[in-house]
Amino acid sequence: MGGLPDVPSLALGTGDVSPLDLTTAYTMFPGQGQVARPRGIISVFDSGGRQVLDRPVDREQLISPAVAFQMTSMLRDVIERGTGASARALGVRGPVAGKTGTTDDYHDAWFVGYSSSVVVGVWVGFDQPAPIGRDAYGARVALPVWADFMKRTAKQLTAAEFDVPPGVHAEELCSVSFLAPVDGCPLYTEYFKDGDTVPSEFCPIHRGSLKQRAERAVGGFFRGLGSKIAGIFRR
Repeated sequence: MGGLPDVPSLALGTGDVSPLDLTTAYTMFPGQGQVARPRGIISVFDSGGRQVLDRPVDREQLISPAVAFQMTSMLRDVIERGTGASARALGVRGPVAGKTGTTDDYHDAWFVGYSSSVVVGVWVGFDQPAPIGRDAYGARVALPVWADFMKRTAKQLTAAEFDVPPGVHAEELCSVSFLAPVDGCPLYTEYFKDGDTVPSEFCPIHRGSLKQRAERAVGGFFRGLGSKIAGIFRR
Protein backbone atom coordinates (compact mmCIF):
# COMPACT_ATOMS: atom_id res chain seq x y z
CA MET A 1 0.00 0.00 0.00
CA GLY A 2 2.87 2.35 -0.77
CA GLY A 3 2.26 5.76 -2.27
CA LEU A 4 -0.66 6.71 -0.07
CA PRO A 5 -0.89 10.40 0.85
CA ASP A 6 0.36 11.23 4.35
CA VAL A 7 -2.64 13.36 5.30
CA PRO A 8 -5.25 13.12 8.10
CA SER A 9 -8.04 12.61 5.55
CA LEU A 10 -6.46 9.30 4.53
CA ALA A 11 -8.76 7.65 7.08
CA LEU A 12 -11.71 8.92 5.02
CA GLY A 13 -10.52 7.26 1.85
CA THR A 14 -8.46 9.89 0.03
CA GLY A 15 -5.90 7.30 -1.12
CA ASP A 16 -6.30 4.60 -3.77
CA VAL A 17 -5.92 0.99 -2.62
CA SER A 18 -6.72 -2.35 -4.18
CA PRO A 19 -9.35 -4.69 -2.71
CA LEU A 20 -6.56 -7.10 -1.78
CA ASP A 21 -4.54 -4.43 0.06
CA LEU A 22 -7.55 -3.10 1.97
CA THR A 23 -8.74 -6.56 2.96
CA THR A 24 -5.22 -7.43 4.09
CA ALA A 25 -5.11 -4.31 6.28
CA TYR A 26 -8.31 -5.37 8.03
CA THR A 27 -6.77 -8.70 9.12
CA MET A 28 -5.00 -6.89 11.96
CA PHE A 29 -8.28 -6.22 13.76
CA PRO A 30 -9.42 -9.82 14.38
CA GLY A 31 -5.74 -10.85 14.44
CA GLN A 32 -4.98 -8.99 17.70
CA GLY A 33 -2.92 -6.40 15.89
CA GLN A 34 -1.11 -8.78 13.53
CA VAL A 35 -1.58 -8.30 9.79
CA ALA A 36 -1.64 -11.53 7.76
CA ARG A 37 0.07 -11.22 4.38
CA PRO A 38 -1.96 -12.64 1.47
CA ARG A 39 -0.93 -15.92 -0.17
CA GLY A 40 -1.94 -16.91 -3.68
CA ILE A 41 -0.85 -20.50 -3.08
CA ILE A 42 -0.91 -22.17 0.34
CA SER A 43 0.53 -25.60 -0.53
CA VAL A 44 1.28 -27.90 -3.48
CA PHE A 45 1.19 -31.71 -3.52
CA ASP A 46 2.64 -34.00 -6.18
CA SER A 47 0.87 -36.97 -7.76
CA GLY A 48 2.07 -39.20 -4.93
CA GLY A 49 0.46 -37.04 -2.28
CA ARG A 50 3.75 -35.57 -1.03
CA GLN A 51 3.81 -31.90 -0.15
CA VAL A 52 6.32 -30.09 -2.33
CA LEU A 53 5.47 -26.51 -1.36
CA ASP A 54 4.22 -25.02 1.89
CA ARG A 55 3.49 -21.33 2.38
CA PRO A 56 2.86 -20.68 6.08
CA VAL A 57 1.04 -17.54 7.18
CA ASP A 58 3.33 -14.51 7.34
CA ARG A 59 2.20 -12.24 10.17
CA GLU A 60 3.53 -8.90 11.42
CA GLN A 61 2.54 -7.06 14.59
CA LEU A 62 1.51 -3.54 13.59
CA ILE A 63 -0.73 -2.34 16.43
CA SER A 64 -1.35 -3.51 19.98
CA PRO A 65 -4.01 -6.16 20.73
CA ALA A 66 -5.85 -3.56 22.82
CA VAL A 67 -6.10 -1.04 19.96
CA ALA A 68 -7.13 -3.81 17.55
CA PHE A 69 -9.94 -4.87 19.89
CA GLN A 70 -11.15 -1.28 20.28
CA MET A 71 -11.37 -1.02 16.49
CA THR A 72 -13.36 -4.25 16.39
CA SER A 73 -15.70 -2.89 19.06
CA MET A 74 -16.36 0.23 16.97
CA LEU A 75 -16.76 -1.72 13.73
CA ARG A 76 -19.24 -4.07 15.40
CA ASP A 77 -21.41 -1.02 16.01
CA VAL A 78 -21.45 -0.45 12.23
CA ILE A 79 -23.21 -3.81 11.89
CA GLU A 80 -25.49 -3.47 14.89
CA ARG A 81 -26.68 0.12 14.45
CA GLY A 82 -24.73 1.82 11.67
CA THR A 83 -24.47 1.80 7.89
CA GLY A 84 -23.95 -1.98 7.85
CA ALA A 85 -27.10 -2.81 9.82
CA SER A 86 -28.76 -4.40 6.79
CA ALA A 87 -26.32 -7.32 7.17
CA ARG A 88 -28.54 -8.65 9.95
CA ALA A 89 -31.66 -8.34 7.79
CA LEU A 90 -29.77 -10.24 5.08
CA GLY A 91 -29.22 -13.14 7.49
CA VAL A 92 -25.69 -12.67 8.83
CA ARG A 93 -25.46 -14.01 12.37
CA GLY A 94 -22.84 -14.12 15.10
CA PRO A 95 -20.14 -11.65 16.15
CA VAL A 96 -19.06 -9.75 13.02
CA ALA A 97 -17.67 -6.30 12.28
CA GLY A 98 -17.10 -4.23 9.18
CA LYS A 99 -17.27 -0.92 7.34
CA THR A 100 -19.04 0.44 4.29
CA GLY A 101 -17.42 2.79 1.82
CA THR A 102 -18.68 4.92 -1.08
CA THR A 103 -16.59 7.26 -3.24
CA ASP A 104 -17.63 10.49 -4.95
CA ASP A 105 -20.20 10.15 -7.73
CA TYR A 106 -20.70 6.48 -6.80
CA HIS A 107 -17.60 5.33 -8.66
CA ASP A 108 -16.74 2.73 -6.00
CA ALA A 109 -18.76 0.82 -3.45
CA TRP A 110 -17.05 -1.12 -0.68
CA PHE A 111 -17.72 -3.38 2.22
CA VAL A 112 -14.92 -4.99 4.21
CA GLY A 113 -16.01 -7.10 7.16
CA TYR A 114 -14.86 -9.96 9.31
CA SER A 115 -15.54 -12.51 12.00
CA SER A 116 -12.99 -14.20 14.25
CA SER A 117 -12.39 -16.71 11.44
CA VAL A 118 -12.35 -14.80 8.15
CA VAL A 119 -11.87 -11.34 6.63
CA VAL A 120 -13.78 -10.62 3.42
CA GLY A 121 -13.54 -7.54 1.21
CA VAL A 122 -16.01 -6.63 -1.55
CA TRP A 123 -15.49 -3.90 -4.14
CA VAL A 124 -18.05 -2.97 -6.79
CA GLY A 125 -17.09 -0.68 -9.65
CA PHE A 126 -15.77 -0.42 -13.20
CA ASP A 127 -12.20 -0.98 -14.43
CA GLN A 128 -12.32 2.52 -15.90
CA PRO A 129 -13.87 4.72 -13.17
CA ALA A 130 -17.48 5.64 -13.90
CA PRO A 131 -20.65 5.99 -11.82
CA ILE A 132 -22.10 2.60 -10.90
CA GLY A 133 -25.63 3.96 -10.70
CA ARG A 134 -27.91 6.15 -8.68
CA ASP A 135 -27.57 5.74 -4.89
CA ALA A 136 -24.94 3.02 -5.34
CA TYR A 137 -23.81 3.14 -1.73
CA GLY A 138 -21.56 0.45 -0.29
CA ALA A 139 -24.40 -0.68 1.96
CA ARG A 140 -26.68 -1.19 -1.06
CA VAL A 141 -24.44 -2.84 -3.64
CA ALA A 142 -21.35 -4.24 -1.87
CA LEU A 143 -22.68 -5.33 1.51
CA PRO A 144 -25.23 -7.83 0.06
CA VAL A 145 -22.39 -9.65 -1.74
CA TRP A 146 -20.44 -9.83 1.52
CA ALA A 147 -23.49 -11.01 3.45
CA ASP A 148 -24.17 -13.78 0.94
CA PHE A 149 -20.59 -15.06 1.23
CA MET A 150 -20.65 -14.93 5.04
CA LYS A 151 -23.91 -16.91 5.15
CA ARG A 152 -22.69 -19.55 2.71
CA THR A 153 -19.46 -20.12 4.63
CA ALA A 154 -20.83 -19.80 8.18
CA LYS A 155 -20.62 -23.53 8.96
CA GLN A 156 -17.03 -23.87 7.76
CA LEU A 157 -15.82 -20.52 9.12
CA THR A 158 -17.56 -20.28 12.46
CA ALA A 159 -17.88 -16.81 14.00
CA ALA A 160 -16.71 -17.12 17.62
CA GLU A 161 -16.76 -14.24 20.08
CA PHE A 162 -13.84 -11.81 19.79
CA ASP A 163 -11.44 -12.25 22.72
CA VAL A 164 -10.96 -9.26 25.01
CA PRO A 165 -7.18 -8.81 25.42
CA PRO A 166 -5.48 -8.05 28.75
CA GLY A 167 -5.50 -4.39 29.71
CA VAL A 168 -8.93 -3.70 28.22
CA HIS A 169 -12.01 -3.21 30.40
CA ALA A 170 -15.66 -2.54 29.71
CA GLU A 171 -17.63 0.48 30.90
CA GLU A 172 -21.34 1.16 30.53
CA LEU A 173 -22.11 4.63 29.14
CA CYS A 174 -25.22 6.48 28.03
CA SER A 175 -25.80 5.71 24.34
CA VAL A 176 -27.11 9.26 23.72
CA SER A 177 -24.63 11.51 25.54
CA PHE A 178 -21.72 9.00 25.67
CA LEU A 179 -21.14 10.07 29.29
CA ALA A 180 -21.47 8.33 32.65
CA PRO A 181 -25.05 7.03 32.85
CA VAL A 182 -27.78 8.01 35.29
CA ASP A 183 -31.08 6.27 35.92
CA GLY A 184 -33.10 6.29 32.71
CA CYS A 185 -30.16 6.34 30.33
CA PRO A 186 -30.13 3.80 27.49
CA LEU A 187 -26.86 1.95 27.94
CA TYR A 188 -24.16 0.61 25.70
CA THR A 189 -20.76 -0.92 26.44
CA GLU A 190 -17.56 0.91 25.55
CA TYR A 191 -14.10 -0.63 25.90
CA PHE A 192 -11.13 1.27 27.31
CA LYS A 193 -7.51 0.25 27.48
CA ASP A 194 -5.22 1.07 30.38
CA GLY A 195 -4.42 4.78 30.31
CA ASP A 196 -7.56 5.83 28.44
CA THR A 197 -9.76 8.53 29.97
CA VAL A 198 -13.12 7.11 31.01
CA PRO A 199 -15.94 9.72 31.01
CA SER A 200 -16.79 10.64 34.61
CA GLU A 201 -19.24 13.47 33.97
CA PHE A 202 -22.87 12.42 34.38
CA CYS A 203 -25.22 12.47 31.41
CA PRO A 204 -27.01 15.86 31.30
CA ILE A 205 -29.79 14.65 29.00
CA HIS A 206 -31.61 12.12 31.16
CA ARG A 207 -33.16 12.98 34.50
CA GLY A 208 -31.61 10.40 36.83
CA SER A 209 -32.34 9.91 40.52
CA LEU A 210 -32.52 12.75 43.06
CA LYS A 211 -29.05 11.84 44.33
CA GLN A 212 -27.62 11.80 40.81
CA ARG A 213 -29.20 15.18 40.00
CA ALA A 214 -27.64 16.63 43.16
CA GLU A 215 -24.21 15.20 42.29
CA ARG A 216 -24.53 16.55 38.77
CA ALA A 217 -25.43 20.03 40.05
CA VAL A 218 -22.53 20.08 42.51
CA GLY A 219 -20.11 18.86 39.86
CA GLY A 220 -21.29 21.53 37.43
CA PHE A 221 -20.88 24.23 40.08
CA PHE A 222 -17.27 23.31 40.83
CA ARG A 223 -16.39 22.94 37.14
CA GLY A 224 -17.78 26.42 36.50
CA LEU A 225 -15.94 27.83 39.50
CA GLY A 226 -12.70 26.25 38.34
CA SER A 227 -13.11 27.80 34.89
CA LYS A 228 -13.64 31.25 36.38
CA ILE A 229 -10.57 30.95 38.61
CA ALA A 230 -8.47 29.77 35.69
CA GLY A 231 -9.73 32.74 33.66
CA ILE A 232 -8.57 35.18 36.35
CA PHE A 233 -5.01 33.85 36.22
CA ARG A 234 -4.94 33.97 32.41
CA ARG A 235 -5.65 37.73 32.36
